[in-house]
Amino acid sequence: MSLHNETGVSRRRWQGMRALGMHVSAMVLLAACVTINVYFPAAEAKEAAKQFVEKVIGDPAQPAPAPESAPEPGPDGGMALLRHFDPLMLVGISPAYAQSAPDITIKTPAIQAIQSRMEARFDGKLRAGFDSGALGFTRDGLVVLRDPAQVALKDRVALNQAVADDNRDRKAVYREVAVANNHPEWESQIRGVFAKQWIASAHKGWWYQDASGGWKQK
Repeated sequence: MSLHNETGVSRRRWQGMRALGMHVSAMVLLAACVTINVYFPAAEAKEAAKQFVEKVIGDPAQPAPAPESAPEPGPDGGMALLRHFDPLMLVGISPAYAQSAPDITIKTPAIQAIQSRMEARFDGKLRAGFDSGALGFTRDGLVVLRDPAQVALKDRVALNQAVADDNRDRKAVYREVAVANNHPEWESQIRGVFAKQWIASAHKGWWYQDASGGWKQK
């Protein structure tokens, strides 16, 4: 074989190996991008927060919604399924939302222990403070004594202690929910979801902070 032919073969071989390497690198990068794209499951977190909060403040459970029936096939038959087909499945890569859509759990022993303490404290001391207007929910998921004049002087020390204990448990539960679901970095988002839920579940007449920090009454 002439030197010219050998050089041409070598060049084509090098170009083929380079193209293959670029293809493999692209596939690895794609897989990495899909795998690390873990989103915060806001809807699941909101439902978990609602269950936790309403058990603490004692709201009666709402009736469970009727199970949804399976959707009827549309006029286009199986074409609807094809529109939702993800080509990444062909290379063994699930979509990011399928890989990282956890069902937020609040059923760990640590979380349930905190919930039990908060429920007992709410019935024992805090509920009366909310009913009188002395206490309010803050915009960051805590409780504060907003109007001490509504509390008898002899009761203020005990109520302040109950508020401090409750806020310690609140901070702990936001952290525990994030850790229990293997995403400690979600703590601030969990806290934000719970903060909104305390206000949403507050009874008529209770006080809460709005987004600007001002006080409003439900």
